[in-house]
Amino acid sequence: MKHRPMNHRSRSVAFLLIALFALNVPALAGESGPTPEQLADWQQRLDQAAVLQAEGKAVRSAADEVLEAKNTACYRKFLVNACQRDARREHVVAAKEARRLETEAKLLERAVKKEQRIDKDQRAAEVAPVREAELEVREAEVKAEREAAAERAAEAQANKARKAEEGSQRKAADAEKYRKRQEAHDAKVAEKMNEAARRSAESAMPPK
Repeated sequence: MKHRPMNHRSRSVAFLLIALFALNVPALAGESGPTPEQLADWQQRLDQAAVLQAEGKAVRSAADEVLEAKNTACYRKFLVNACQRDARREHVVAAKEARRLETEAKLLERAVKKEQRIDKDQRAAEVAPVREAELEVREAEVKAEREAAAERAAEAQANKARKAEEGSQRKAADAEKYRKRQEAHDAKVAEKMNEAARRSAESAMPPK
């Protein structure tokens, strides 16, 4: 039995997918992450947001302290209520400024996080076809190897059956040769016995 080559179609598919994946690897490596400029921009805005957040907290804390101090001082004045109203009015202005700073900080953080999420999603979408091609390559390789293994097993089984058949044929031929030799031997023995019997019979006859 002749050796059958591995399924050419499976091998061709596997090699094609491997080539496509190899072509995409450099592009994938080049798109492995945000650029240094983009990272620097995000970090700069996050740092700015942290500064604004800290300023807002500082303004709020200072406003609370000023309000408490003025409320205490107002008790020593003649128009206590009017004094406290003025103090609260000033506190409201400061609190609004604190909220403005904190809101600006949150907006910066949200904008950066949104950009980072969009960037991550875009990169995942770009990588997905390459990952899929890589998976197809692996599946094709596994399938091709299984087919090759199945062919090798079938060939080994066929060789085993062929050798067994050849062995049976040799045994049959040897048996036939033995039978023929035995028949020839038996024929010679029978011929000799017949010849001996004839001679014995002739010697037993009285002379004429």
